[in-house]
Amino acid sequence: MDANGTPGPIGLIVVDHGSRRAESNEMLERMVVQVTEVVPYDIVEPAHMELAEPSISDAFDACVARGARTVVVSPYFLLPGRHWRQDIPALVEEAAARHPGVAYLVAAPFGLHPLMAEVVSARVEHCLAHVRGEAEECEACAGTGTCRMQVGAGAAAPAS
Repeated sequence: MDANGTPGPIGLIVVDHGSRRAESNEMLERMVVQVTEVVPYDIVEPAHMELAEPSISDAFDACVARGARTVVVSPYFLLPGRHWRQDIPALVEEAAARHPGVAYLVAAPFGLHPLMAEVVSARVEHCLAHVRGEAEECEACAGTGTCRMQVGAGAAAPAS
């Protein structure tokens, strides 16, 4: 047990929805590398709720195989909804049933966390700098051509 009474070691699963687009799923893997660099846990695994592998079940098994006695599932979701309230807890419960004695927790999505406002501000400023030619495309837009200023049909172009 750690100082808070949690059976240790702790394994962390960062779970997103999952996508048919490999590029989106690869972004979660890159995020997990970033998370691994800042959390105090040696066991961190990616998972997708559906549509891609590894599944929540696979990630839970991997955490336990690596020695976790508590598994925390962190939804990489902005707001609480059905996936957080029902789908993910059901999938985690099913995975945990194969590991008697292992504690688990489904953490909250980002929600109104104060740092999210800073993330929104940083992303908007980066996109504006990109369309002004002052910054490269971000990892989400790279190579897609989607980060560009547009003008609504029939409207006059903005004055410069």
